[in-house]
Amino acid sequence: MTVEQERIISLTKVLNQHNYNYYVLSNPTISDFEFDKMLEELTDLEKRFPEFRQPDSPTLRVGSDISNEFKTVAHDYRMLSLGNTYSEGEITEFYNRIVKEIEQKPEIICELKFDGASISVKYENGQFVRAVTRGDGEKGDDVTENIRTVKSIPLSINSAELPDKFEIRGEIIMPHKSFDALNAERIEIGDTPFANCRNATSGSIKLINPKEVAKRGLDCYFYYMMGRNLPAKTHYECMQVLRRAGFKISDHVKLCHSLQEIFDFIHYWDTERRNLPFDIDGIVLKVNSYAQQEMLGFTAKNPRWAIAYKFKAEQVSTRLLSIDYQVGRTGAITPVANLEPVQLAGTIVKRASLHNADQIALLDIRVGDMVYVEKGGEIIPKIVGVESHDVFSEKTQFITKCPECGAELVRVEGEAKHFCPNSNNCPPQIKGKIEHFVSRKAMNIETIGEETVALMYDAGLVHNIADLYDLTKEQVMKLDRMADKSAENIIKGIESSKQVPFERVVYALGIRHVGETMAKKLAFALKDIETLSNATVEQLIAVGDIGEVIAQSIVDYFANDENVKIVARLIDAGLQFKVKEQEKLSSSLDGLSVIISGTFTHYSRDEIKKVIELHGGKNVSSISKNTDLFVTGENIGPAKLEKATKLNIKMVDEDEFRRMIGVSDQSMNDLLSDIAENISGYRENHINNDNDTYRLAE
Repeated sequence: MTVEQERIISLTKVLNQHNYNYYVLSNPTISDFEFDKMLEELTDLEKRFPEFRQPDSPTLRVGSDISNEFKTVAHDYRMLSLGNTYSEGEITEFYNRIVKEIEQKPEIICELKFDGASISVKYENGQFVRAVTRGDGEKGDDVTENIRTVKSIPLSINSAELPDKFEIRGEIIMPHKSFDALNAERIEIGDTPFANCRNATSGSIKLINPKEVAKRGLDCYFYYMMGRNLPAKTHYECMQVLRRAGFKISDHVKLCHSLQEIFDFIHYWDTERRNLPFDIDGIVLKVNSYAQQEMLGFTAKNPRWAIAYKFKAEQVSTRLLSIDYQVGRTGAITPVANLEPVQLAGTIVKRASLHNADQIALLDIRVGDMVYVEKGGEIIPKIVGVESHDVFSEKTQFITKCPECGAELVRVEGEAKHFCPNSNNCPPQIKGKIEHFVSRKAMNIETIGEETVALMYDAGLVHNIADLYDLTKEQVMKLDRMADKSAENIIKGIESSKQVPFERVVYALGIRHVGETMAKKLAFALKDIETLSNATVEQLIAVGDIGEVIAQSIVDYFANDENVKIVARLIDAGLQFKVKEQEKLSSSLDGLSVIISGTFTHYSRDEIKKVIELHGGKNVSSISKNTDLFVTGENIGPAKLEKATKLNIKMVDEDEFRRMIGVSDQSMNDLLSDIAENISGYRENHINNDNDTYRLAE
């Protein structure tokens, strides 16, 4: 064994242990800096010696950007749902029925009912093999690559107590911290925030791009084991075996021997759940003995040995005093209810979201009404109904003009929100756009914050993002409480931002629906601002992962004369408006129109497209008589294959393609390393700046 192979194996083992300490035990034993340095060393070694990378390498956790259309697979063991109850009386009936059928008092395991998305994970010979959603209970979606990115799920295990093959059921959840960060980002780009952690979790595990899933900060708790030759005769003992093997098992479990113990557990968590860093929506009760479970059996839909007690959402009544209408950076209008202060789920609630005009009309919410308020997903206060109308109340008429600038509001067909179209003259929109422009993931002008933006705007120094580049130190010095050094640092920060790469400039422009990832995709696909600004809806959709709504938003942005003028001024100011191209490597694909399809072993779709360009080829998105070469991966659609065959287009697999461009394995890995740097800003964005890419649950 070489020194490099030994080091890779050692680093893999050590880093996996630290991940376990951090994510499962919540007891980190090294600093983030030390962890990241070791991870950086492992990443570098694996690039140089890919043949030595271990199947459970922590570098796999960030996810690839391979597009993996989900296939449906059958569960080896049916994945049934639990019968639900909100009644303690039905819990008593459940317990008494079991006593009668097994003719003795059972041990009942009480566990938290996590509010997320159920998952079934298969292990064979100590290795993570597959992850499948519940689906219809008989079959579900194969989301293996997405679930691989969840840090608390072991990719390999080494336990003599566990059988060679088994399945383990669990719940993928989104902790409150991850949920808040995700919603803040969605609001920033003009997308509707998720209503609760459960919806956000379900949406996240079905994302096409695992790299995006890795950014969502998901977690997982396991709660049941399936398979032959299980390591124990009771559920509780099996969970302890799994815990010792490295699986994340909840500490909040109680082995109960009476109804009173069950109710004590339920009552405790009905209150204490508000102090958890994630959502639960009830308590699960299971008969502990596997023999007794088998005796009790199943109905067509549910196990007869388990039941879920669901908490009632805490709801209070209070008076609606008034409705405010807030204007966001993208012009979205959000109605907000001002309430008589009321205690709800441990906090004083004074304001609640009304979402949009449709919700107000649906519930017939009126100022002066007594309304019911609860916390959606235990986090966001929302009005869910009207207790009584005030005798003098009138139907709420949603505003027709912007409360800030007076412009007539518009509502795009198919969208729930109203918008102020006066994007270049509406004060909160202008200030919001500038705040977004200077933010860390955009132009990263650290010396300008929200307060400074407001001072500059109120003083008449800036009316749009381009005005920043006309500022002088003398102008900035005139702002309230502005010292000489602070003014100098602001000007230096603005000047330094001219070196920010094109993909971040695209994000900084604040085009509606275009977040950080989409901005990168657009930048690297279209290369420069001229091509981007002239692209049609069809051309933008052809980029991939861009739907009609996003494409139309981009076209509308560049159809606005004011936006075009601002971009022109930014170009004149010296900002980066084209991708920094790598030098062409060969002419082996010169003049060839190349299409790719399927999934690939050695590189992602974005990487292979970049390789084609670096060897002189042109990427095309559809097969036609003008297509010269078809690079085929796994899982190609039959229609595409049939069309290529009919048109007699040359087809090559991944290995043939690598030989065709004359690149050795080692040089290819070096090349892909460079491409990764170019495509994703890997080191800058993920290791140096965003440590949460690797330590998402932090």
